[in-house]
Amino acid sequence: MGKEETKTVEAPATEKKDIVFVTGNINKLKEVNAILDLDKPLKNQKIDLPELQGPSTQYIATQKCLEAARRVNGPVLTEDTSLHFNSLKGLPGPYIKWFLQELGHNGLNDILAAYEDKSAYALCTFAYCEGPGKEVQLFEGKTNGKIVMPRGPTDFGWDPIFQPEGFEQTYAEMPKSMKNTISHRYKALEKVKKFLKTLD
Repeated sequence: MGKEETKTVEAPATEKKDIVFVTGNINKLKEVNAILDLDKPLKNQKIDLPELQGPSTQYIATQKCLEAARRVNGPVLTEDTSLHFNSLKGLPGPYIKWFLQELGHNGLNDILAAYEDKSAYALCTFAYCEGPGKEVQLFEGKTNGKIVMPRGPTDFGWDPIFQPEGFEQTYAEMPKSMKNTISHRYKALEKVKKFLKTLD
């Protein structure tokens, strides 16, 4: 009797999951994809994550990303943007969204009326997590500037009141192509871009 031939069956390769950028803001998605300039643009998913509080932007960003990875059950990219007034020892910081919602652009200026120091910095923290229970990687970008009375279109958060250092225009007044080369988001995404290349 001849020897029976044994066939080796290779296990199918597990398909690599796409990274989901967790945001419902289409303008933000466009800006992120324009800066990253990946072969395959990121897709987004709107997830109502709990509004976390914590001692720092980094802590909030990490917890938010872990929760997003759990809900998506795969790799995610999340973003937290904060605006820090130096005369207020960093406030409103990660709570800028709520301050802006309640006070508006003029109200944020009113907070600083009693202070000579109008300097501030914008901080962007991107967080990446491969999936539930995996470690979170943080990527930060920071742009110094000052708080001014609102100028320019009001369709992108607090951009009308933030004038970056070395420029006469607010973020809102700048062409997107210029803002996308100097912003806190750009600086953080440059780090994200380098990291994503290591995953290929």
